[in-house]
Amino acid sequence: MYLDDVITRVKARNPGQDLFIQAVEEVLESLAPVIKEHPSIEKLNLLERLTEPERQVLFRVAWVDDNGDVQVNRGFRVGFNSGLGPYKGGLRFHPSVTLSVIKFLAFEQIFKNSLTGLLIGGGKGGSDFDPRGRSDGEVMRFCQSFMSELFRHIGDQTDVPAGDIGVGSREIGYLFGMYKKLTNRYELGTLTGKGTDWGGSHGRTEATGFGCVYFAREMLAMKEESLEGKVCVVSGSGNVALYAIRKIIDLGGRVVACSQSDGFLFDPNGLDFDALRMIKEVERERLQKYVDLYPRAEFRAGEKVWDVVCDAAFPCATQNEIMKEDAELLVENGCRLVCEGANMPTHPEALKVFQKAGVLFGPGKAANAGGVAVSAMEMQQNAGWQSWSFDEVDKELRRVMHGIHDTCLKHSAYFGREGDYVMGANIGGFLRVAEAMKAMGVL
Repeated sequence: MYLDDVITRVKARNPGQDLFIQAVEEVLESLAPVIKEHPSIEKLNLLERLTEPERQVLFRVAWVDDNGDVQVNRGFRVGFNSGLGPYKGGLRFHPSVTLSVIKFLAFEQIFKNSLTGLLIGGGKGGSDFDPRGRSDGEVMRFCQSFMSELFRHIGDQTDVPAGDIGVGSREIGYLFGMYKKLTNRYELGTLTGKGTDWGGSHGRTEATGFGCVYFAREMLAMKEESLEGKVCVVSGSGNVALYAIRKIIDLGGRVVACSQSDGFLFDPNGLDFDALRMIKEVERERLQKYVDLYPRAEFRAGEKVWDVVCDAAFPCATQNEIMKEDAELLVENGCRLVCEGANMPTHPEALKVFQKAGVLFGPGKAANAGGVAVSAMEMQQNAGWQSWSFDEVDKELRRVMHGIHDTCLKHSAYFGREGDYVMGANIGGFLRVAEAMKAMGVL
């Protein structure tokens, strides 16, 4: 069978890249009914072409730390598919970054970007550099070295990086400054996630977290429910998690827990968003500091946030953070909705548990597309030398998330799996890219 043959070839070509292979299998296994209905997919070998990146760049990043010692990291940029527009996807700075991680993220980005309905292709990049604990000077020198290679591969009509884990407005500023120096051009649209005073978009910081919660609201509305009064848990405490927490609270939910790498914070009365934001964004401290402000709260070291009884869970940290046993515990504790704010945070075996239990499940390539949607809006604003208000951006974000939700429902219903958001997202994202690839010939 064509589908099985493609998966076999992907595994043979990418030994040891487990995350990338997992992402490919998850998407391709949803496409069996599409292939049956559209024989041109096999004739043009679209699946094998889709699973092979158009370009992969791996480079050395040498820089000098505050002690005068030379450090060496790896830099990556993968442009996976440009059928719908220039490559678009974030840069991740984290010790866990490998080629497999970047390829899985870039592959996911193809479908996520397609679902937005905007003209952006799929790409991703980053480094195994860890900005935590580094001074501003060290981060600046690393970013400048990183951009001294990356600059030759990007541009507003070619590849437009943004932020991701470990890359915020500080890092984007250093990267853009070096790009400007090397090219002698003030090309705002080459990087997104910039400060709002110099070409960034209002609402970009909030976009991924807000978008995830907007998608959850759409799913609940189909059941004539809302987030009002629901007890929620959110994994992570970075940008996506923080603004998912804020929007859940705005919509009447109560978030009782969030997490970091060494445990989770639990507040039975509901987390105080303003206190969390101050601790994480301003002071750059760990969650344990929250307990100093609210003694009723507790930090549970070494434990997973999925142990908390809840109505809804929002995984907003990293890939494969919900394993089968976590899913079983969530179901046992009454969780009826899981909406992914991170990229592929739910392991395939955990997904089966949720689907069997009838849990509403919003996959990341649909639910966390809000960030890249607003990044594309930033590109639009830069192209016209405009600045939209926060309300304008938020209104457009809600429109995009509503459209993604409708796309998922339409395609899942058409292929006999109504309400299967995973299948609907994969098919909806694939078909738009496939049509572009067919129109442009064999490249």
